[in-house]
Amino acid sequence: MKILFTGGGTAGHIFPIIAVVRELRKMGSDAEFFYAGPKDDFGEIILSQEGLKIKWILAGKIRRYLGWKSVLENLVDILFKTPLGFIQAFFYVFTLAPDLIFSKGGYGSLATMMAGQILQVPIILHESDAVPGLANRFISKFTNQVFVAFPVTQTEYFAEEKMVAVGNPMRIELLNGDAEKAKDYFDLTGEKPVILVLGGSQGAQAVNDLLLAILPQLLVDFEIIHQTGSKNLEQLKAEAKVVISEELARRYHPVGFLKEVELRDTFKVCDLVISRAGSGSIFEIAASEKPSILIPLASSAQDHQLKNAYAYAQTKTAVVMEEANLTPRFFHEKIKYLFANPDELQKMAQKAKEFSRPESAKVIAGYIIKYLTK
Repeated sequence: MKILFTGGGTAGHIFPIIAVVRELRKMGSDAEFFYAGPKDDFGEIILSQEGLKIKWILAGKIRRYLGWKSVLENLVDILFKTPLGFIQAFFYVFTLAPDLIFSKGGYGSLATMMAGQILQVPIILHESDAVPGLANRFISKFTNQVFVAFPVTQTEYFAEEKMVAVGNPMRIELLNGDAEKAKDYFDLTGEKPVILVLGGSQGAQAVNDLLLAILPQLLVDFEIIHQTGSKNLEQLKAEAKVVISEELARRYHPVGFLKEVELRDTFKVCDLVISRAGSGSIFEIAASEKPSILIPLASSAQDHQLKNAYAYAQTKTAVVMEEANLTPRFFHEKIKYLFANPDELQKMAQKAKEFSRPESAKVIAGYIIKYLTK
């Protein structure tokens, strides 16, 4: 039995796929697992570690922002990448003959899903975002099942009879953290509340700059663990060294990227999470039962991070701070306000727990097994 996974290649697509694969294995599935999608160094490392066999597929995308450069890139993608990607995907799916395709969606998965539809391979789609992208809206018409992450109606985009709200598949191992291990790993002083700042797998320059602007003031009252993005780490260390004293530096712990075992322990030890608003991050924060401040990526496609953030925050789980209107002073004041009102933080943590769906990957894996064995 063969199951082909596909997605956009970013952490927001890769980690949910890994979560589903792990649950399938726990349930005793003897299926072979494959992945097809756009080339991505991060995805290659993570997927290979989980034993998936990888096929890179060219993928074009439509850029909706203005400018001659984006017009030229769109032409190249439409005329060359997209057709070539479809040919690659068609022959790969035809040769592989998978029993089922599981898609995390996005432009990078479109060629594989279209090939699967033409070759009559059953397709299961998972939509992570509060508002689906164009690729998922299009291909959902040909899928057998559409799982959605957010518990809001999306019947204007997907057929109601196909749609099931399950949350976002997450690595259940993230719930088994140990605060003491995080204290040892980061050499935490234990003197102040701990704030975890997550910029996504690639980091977030705007968040890094915002934090750096108020770092000396923050470190007076808090201890900070900061995932900077690997490419930003050394520069940020150098800049931080200029603005904070040696004494305050004891409370600042920058790291390029938190691996799974480090992230699960860090979730346990922190008191507040500051993060971008990708669906994967939101559901991991919720399952960790932590209050959060979400800073949506302003340039995300169709403002999906902004919509994710407000879909989550409307349940009183988080504070949303939009990048366009966010000043260092306002950011600092909001953090101080939350910690000056511990009851507020506790309510946010409780609401996060109520929102979370840590069993999502297990539900999806169970459906896949049931479908393939019926």
